[in-house]
Amino acid sequence: MTHELTIAGPTLEEVERARTTLTGVVDVTPMESSHYLSRVLGQPVFMKCENLQRTGSYKIRGAYNRISSLSDDEKARGVVAASAGNHAQGVAFAARELGIPATIFMPIGVALPKLAATRDYGADVVLRGHTVAEPLKAAAEHAERTGAVYIPPFDHPDVVAGQGTLGLEVLDQVPDLATVVVPIGGGGLISGMASVLKQRAAALGREIRVIGVQAVNAAAYPVSLAAGAPTEITISPTIADGIAVSKPGKLNFAIIKDTVDDVVTVDDDDIARAMLVLLERAKLVVEPAGAVGVAAILTGKVRATGPTVVMLSGGNIDPLIMERVISHGLAASERYLKLRIPLPDRPGQLARTSEIVAAQNANVVEVLHTRHGTGLAISQVELELHIETRGPEHAEQVLGALRAEGYEPRVDF
Repeated sequence: MTHELTIAGPTLEEVERARTTLTGVVDVTPMESSHYLSRVLGQPVFMKCENLQRTGSYKIRGAYNRISSLSDDEKARGVVAASAGNHAQGVAFAARELGIPATIFMPIGVALPKLAATRDYGADVVLRGHTVAEPLKAAAEHAERTGAVYIPPFDHPDVVAGQGTLGLEVLDQVPDLATVVVPIGGGGLISGMASVLKQRAAALGREIRVIGVQAVNAAAYPVSLAAGAPTEITISPTIADGIAVSKPGKLNFAIIKDTVDDVVTVDDDDIARAMLVLLERAKLVVEPAGAVGVAAILTGKVRATGPTVVMLSGGNIDPLIMERVISHGLAASERYLKLRIPLPDRPGQLARTSEIVAAQNANVVEVLHTRHGTGLAISQVELELHIETRGPEHAEQVLGALRAEGYEPRVDF
């Protein structure tokens, strides 16, 4: 039995118009199957690779759709936005394609690749403050002073409709879709996709589940949904800076409370492990915010029946941050151990511990030998070993071998 669904979000006709607007501007990104994630979930899993989109994320969809809808007078006044990354690049690219001047306010500490890319797309970039709040304030003041049109990152019907085009693409590529797993920051992406998927499912007389994922240190939606209204939270540091939004958008919240089936959270260790899995198993570079859906699958937070699509929403990551995340992911997977071992201060102890580790087929990559460790007796030294292992079981095997020989290793990470 089919029926129509009335929600706060864009209609299917509005999203179809947005898709027409975006034709030739955005890429129809690949949908890749994942045998590894399918085994983990116990259902067929597909990855929607918006990390391979122009500008490196889905944000170009909403930005272009919003800017293209401006009047001639508004276009002449130019546009302004505030962002630390993906939204900045989406707005800058869209403005360039439409021949409109753009000013982007970014925090002083923005990653250099994101800063360079935004400038390369032709935007006038102004660095202001050290958090996103300060560029947001500066962008609002610029709009008031100059008449430039402010382009919001998520809380606008045109932006939501633009992001909703991904829902149409996903259904084209996986027609029997049963579950979709989507990162959430302010809520632009998931509100657009959920609008489309729930309306299409109702028309077809079937169910499609929509699951949102937030970083635990920036999880405004569970709090807001419990309160029944958009609620501001205090954000703690997280590697998923692309979805670190302290308060849901009003329009986005209204859509999400009616259309999203569940919102789960993952921590930074989970995200780092997911990025490592995507690199090793899928050969895909995905930024932390874009990998939270995979993290939710790996940690068992997602329950699904039938074909499941996980959104890889972006791939813009500073190589220096990538290096740190890979190291963190290896440590979180217990494939890289940092051990501190108190030793008697006599010859041969370093060689003996190295022999034990080597006998377990683990690789020592760094060694520090010191007499100044905290809590050491006068007759003791401390050995710090950085060791590569094959995973948790192998790591425990190495630790067990050291303990069997009377040593007391302490794992730092």
